[in-house]
Amino acid sequence: MASRVVLHVGLMKSGTSYLQQRLGANRALLRERGVLFPGETWRDQVLAVSDVLGRKQAGPAARGRWAALVAEAAAYDGVVVVSMEFLGPAPPERIAEVVGSFGDVPVEVVLTLRDLGRGVPAMWQESLQNGGTTDWTTYVAGLDGKRKPARSFWRQQGMGRIVANWAAAVGPERTSVVTVPPPGAPSGLLWERFSAATGLDAAGAVPVDPANTSLDAASALVLLELNRRLEAAELSASDYHTLVKFGLGKRVMAGRAGPAIGFTPPAWLVARSAEVVARVAASGARVVGDLGDLDPVVVRGVDPSTVPAEERYAAAVDVLAAVTLQRAEQRRAGGGTATVRA
Repeated sequence: MASRVVLHVGLMKSGTSYLQQRLGANRALLRERGVLFPGETWRDQVLAVSDVLGRKQAGPAARGRWAALVAEAAAYDGVVVVSMEFLGPAPPERIAEVVGSFGDVPVEVVLTLRDLGRGVPAMWQESLQNGGTTDWTTYVAGLDGKRKPARSFWRQQGMGRIVANWAAAVGPERTSVVTVPPPGAPSGLLWERFSAATGLDAAGAVPVDPANTSLDAASALVLLELNRRLEAAELSASDYHTLVKFGLGKRVMAGRAGPAIGFTPPAWLVARSAEVVARVAASGARVVGDLGDLDPVVVRGVDPSTVPAEERYAAAVDVLAAVTLQRAEQRRAGGGTATVRA
């Protein structure tokens, strides 16, 4: 039986992809040190969490996967670490089900949190990579309200509520908050903080490249217009996920050189952030890092609404060139006329 289970439950856009890739890259090393990162690949955890949360998007592939993960954890004599940000905003009744799955094994929770100054442009990009059709100006203006996109944004980024829900389930003494370091901090600092929060012996862990690279402003606008064209085509969720979100968004557009999406947090967001941070502090959860890291920072870059047409055109041509080269490579490798590989 596991000695303890550590659930890293997000939040979304708080370095989770980087941490998950680093855990996966060091799976064997951690196993030697008595730590299990379940599944053959991280996707096994995605399916397991989708199963326990009842996410229909995962389809039949998720059926029974949570029970399999729990069984794998129960059979392991050591520490088990599960990392999946879908867990973060789960309602209290789901949280109770997740924690209760492990029976008498102590469950600890780690939450990674990032300031809302960087969170807003990151979440807009995430919305675009999931088929969103809301432009930047409308998105930002709508966050100070109660309808979409505010509902979706605060469901994922409501730090005070999410920390309080998990702390209530496992106890504040078993809840740790890891703050994402500010811009310019050493690249490995988040991993060091995460390792301290989870109690992992991470000495000698191999590094990984930055994960989930952001879209530049022009590429984001190209994706926005593509989503609007595809909306009427009724592309299936599976096809969108494979061909657009990953095939284009994350594997072609992400990392393109171009001005970043800039953002200056408005006064209302700064005030709301202060309220959220105060609630996190009041939760009693251990803080690894500094709550000052959660003060909204100004993100340098350009307002997407001001990007000239010629820059959007150049971004679109870059995408077409990259897709053409990918398909040419696939043909040389025997892939025929297959579409962009996901």
